[in-house]
Parts: sequence; C-alpha cells; structure tokens
Amino acid sequence: MNVEIINIGDELLIGQVVNTNASWMAEQLNLAGFRVHQVSVVGDNSDHIAEALGLAETRAEVVLISGGIGPTRDDITKNTLCEYFNTRLVFNEEAYREVEAMFSKRGYPVTELNRQQAMLPEHCIAIANKLGTARGMWFEKSNPTVIFVSMPGVPFEMKAMMTGEIIPRLKQRFHTPFILHRTILTQGIGESFLAARIEVWEDSLPPHIRLAYLPQPGIVRLRLTGTGDQEQRLADELAKLIAALQELIPDYIYGYENDTLEELVGKILTDKGATLATAESCTGGYIAQLITSVPGSSAYYKGSVVCYANEVKEQVLGVQHETIEAFGAVSEQTVTEMAIGVQTLLNVDYVIATSGIAGPTGGTKEKPVGTTWIAIATPDEVYAHVYQFGDSRDRNIRRAALQALNLLRKKIVF
Repeated sequence: MNVEIINIGDELLIGQVVNTNASWMAEQLNLAGFRVHQVSVVGDNSDHIAEALGLAETRAEVVLISGGIGPTRDDITKNTLCEYFNTRLVFNEEAYREVEAMFSKRGYPVTELNRQQAMLPEHCIAIANKLGTARGMWFEKSNPTVIFVSMPGVPFEMKAMMTGEIIPRLKQRFHTPFILHRTILTQGIGESFLAARIEVWEDSLPPHIRLAYLPQPGIVRLRLTGTGDQEQRLADELAKLIAALQELIPDYIYGYENDTLEELVGKILTDKGATLATAESCTGGYIAQLITSVPGSSAYYKGSVVCYANEVKEQVLGVQHETIEAFGAVSEQTVTEMAIGVQTLLNVDYVIATSGIAGPTGGTKEKPVGTTWIAIATPDEVYAHVYQFGDSRDRNIRRAALQALNLLRKKIVF
C-alpha cells in the first residue's frame, strides 16, 4: 500500500525552512508498516495544491498533507480542499469550544481570525489538535478509495496528531506487513570498493530484503530493509544475513544502528580503565570535540594539544626541528614524534596524532591536498599510516577524524 506526502508552503520552496516534516513523517509511517511512495512540496497556490492532490490520488491509497491550515490569509489549504472535494466550510461548535478554551487558558480573547479555525469542510472528519487551534481533516474518496488527511505544518502539532490519531486510524483500516530495518556501519572503505567486496552476498539477498548504500564522509552505512508477515522470522533472517556480512568484511564493520566511533572508543577505554590524549594539526581539535561530545568522557580523556604551527609541535610536544626540516610537518616521522610527545606530556595509555594538508591550498606534487598522516600510540608501540582523502577541506577533516578513531578502536580491540 502506497502513501504520498504533500508538504505545503512557500517557505519550503525558497529554502527558508528545512522540510523536516517529510523525513519525520516518512520514518514514522515506515515503522508502522506503510510504504511512502512519493514526497511532494508545493507552494501556497491553490491551483498547484489541487494539481498535487489530483496526481497523488492516482498513485497512492493514502495522501497525507501538512501545512497551510492556520488562521492567516496565506493559509489556503482548507479552502482548496473544499473546492477539491466539492464541499463548503461550516462552523464546528466543538472545534470552536476547544479554540475558546485554549485562548481562555492563556488569558486571551478569541479574535475573528482565530474563530475561523472552527470553520471546517462539511464532508470531513475533524481530527483533534491538542496542541494548537487548527484541526486535522480526514477525507475519503471512493472508486477507488483514497484517504486524504490534512494536518498543520507546525511540527510539534503535526507529530502529536500523527502518533496520537492518524497512524492508529490507518492501522485499523489497513493490514500492513512488518518492515524491519537493520543498519551496518562501515569505515575505511569507499562505497564502490565495498560494493565489489560484498557483491556475491548482495546478489544472494531474497526479494523481500533490500540493501541500500548510504555514504557519508568517512563512513558508509549499509541499510537492510526486510518486509514480511512474521516479525520474529524476519528479524532472525536479517540477523543471519548480518552475521554472514560480518564474516565477509570484519575489518570494516565498526558498529550497528546508531553507534558512533567516539562512543565505541569511549566504551572500550572505560572497560580497559585506559586513558587517551590527542595531538592534532590538520584536524584542528575536531577529534577532541568528537571525543568530548560523549557524556562521561572525562573519565578516560585527558586532553589535546592542537599544534597547528611547527613551533608548537617543537616547543610543546618535543618534535625535533631536524625532523621537520628533513621530512616536513606532514610526514611519518613528525606525526610519530607528535604522538610520543603528547603521550609523555599527558601521561596517557593511548594517543591519536594527525598531521596533513586539509586544503584547499598548501598541497604539492609530492604531497597533494588531502595527504594525511595518522599515528596511534599504544603502551607498546607507535603505528603511523598515510591517507589520501581528497580536495575538500571539511570532508578531509571529518574523514581524518573518523579514520583516526577507528584505527584506535582496532589497535585496542585486535
């Protein structure tokens, strides 16, 4: 069964407001077993809204609309719906009492504009709005049956209406299958290389289970989506597939669902009773920011030296001037001495050190933009590796930070 979402508002089309309603609605519908077929955004124009409604009913059994039902003149959805369903606005006494009670509670009189909120299409079923004055409106067209539901565009009002009224009503009307999602998190391999590594596994997936690649700077998420009538059987099937994938690419999977590398590293260090510090050049403190975003990180994280200038590398961390002169700041030798220096300075068990050319300038033929050395110091050794991340400064910093955290994770665990 297909659901279409229509979001209304000029502010969405000009980029003044980010359309978070659509993503939230789609997520909740999917969790409830409904498949979102399409999302459309239209401006505050009656003809465009009517056209969107007409197209939606040809390809969906349920059409959910948000926006444009407030008390001001630019809120035209209600009138457009009256025209579309060949009905008229009538005064709804129950809706008015709710508006009056809400304003009385706040110590305000009901204005004529707010009184208009009690004017509803005669042929709709009114949906209560416990957090605002604009009621939702439920319409049905037959031959074939298509359900239209109009809701406020105010996110917290729409969300309460969706979870409290609309999704439960839709669940009563339609038998929906179970839809389960499982997310596998990978790091250290690009999307195309990953696809090649798991091609045989992917080709063996049954028709009711689909794989999606969701790349971000530094990581690739793999989302398995399964559909079936038996929830536990489907969950067991997904678990077996993930176990097979884990055997196939163990070096690249670092977590599942909403895991983050900074949280996983923190848990590992906590379990070991170990401490960590960072020495950052090209990442400029970003790794420290990620680590300290985790509550309780002060238990294992001692601090950072952001040594952007060479003199700081030398004077604070004890990097030899001759090392930088001979090999450059972006080198295995320099990043290794940075790691040893901060390990000694802050007396910690583990260290992450970074030195690179984030860009967009500063690269050379020998060391192009994106060249990044990462060192991991453990109680027993220092390991350093060079990476080529690309030519985007922000992405380079993000990718270097995630690569460094994952390197540390693997050095501790394996």
